[in-house]
Amino acid sequence: MPLSDPACPRRPIHTRSIRVESYARDDGLWDLEAELVDTKAYDFPVRGNEVHPAGAPVHHMRLRVTIDDHFTITASDAAYEAAPYGEFCSAIAPEYQRLVGLNLLNQFRKRVRERFGRTAGCTHVTELTDVLPTVAVQTMAGRQRQEADTGERPFQLDGCHALRVDGPVVRMHYSPWYVPAEAHSDEA
Repeated sequence: MPLSDPACPRRPIHTRSIRVESYARDDGLWDLEAELVDTKAYDFPVRGNEVHPAGAPVHHMRLRVTIDDHFTITASDAAYEAAPYGEFCSAIAPEYQRLVGLNLLNQFRKRVRERFGRTAGCTHVTELTDVLPTVAVQTMAGRQRQEADTGERPFQLDGCHALRVDGPVVRMHYSPWYVPAEAHSDEA
């Protein structure tokens, strides 16, 4: 269902696009490639007498992480195609190799903030890391379904509202792990 119509006429100002693609590698690992692009719908002045044209990227950053079957990052690479302060912004890119060793499902966002908060990182590249855990889960969804067939509890249960163990989706699709609401609240 789409959003409701806007309450009044409006004009575009800013667009942020975040795109992530995932790949199964021939070596058994997985690549997640994230990209952030910011554009303005108007020309604006920049340093000196220059003008940044409408539609040209203000920010254009990329981040690739390689993960193993356990969601642990084994390699990381950040790159800048556009940044407001050019090489001063992109100088931080090599620091994102410090993502290596983090696990996407084990307090990942918290650990990223600890390593790359404020001046220790780039706001925009760090923002790209926020989407990596859920993209990784989607990337490996087929593999996770196969594991569920082996009798292991699917890790995504209780990960969101729809997949709560006392809810209708779990009752219908993951019945071995369904816990009626009364029993679930007793465990808490």
